[in-house]
Amino acid sequence: MSCDGAETQVRRPQADRPGRRALVSGKRKQNTIKTTTFRDGQGRLLLSGLVRPGPMHDQTAVRTEGITEQSRTRPGVKAKVDSGYLGLAKEFPSAVTGKVHRVGSC
Repeated sequence: MSCDGAETQVRRPQADRPGRRALVSGKRKQNTIKTTTFRDGQGRLLLSGLVRPGPMHDQTAVRTEGITEQSRTRPGVKAKVDSGYLGLAKEFPSAVTGKVHRVGSC
């Protein structure tokens, strides 16, 4: 199973609306929403999480959706994750494997 967070650009809310800056992503400097997806070994979609504001960290989105609690109750499920979930790899070392991306490496 693999877990990944995807940011999707959305239209900018109208001026003078409350929460206009809530969707501005620090990574992309654009208005975005974030979705967490889980796929099996063949790349088939298993679960698409809730739509979250773009500034929310990948790991925070997984925690608020209750995925970490599921990892505790089902320790046999293994997941490959990207660098946004390395904190989960430290918390669940036998269930979560991630590749550390270092600056300057390919």
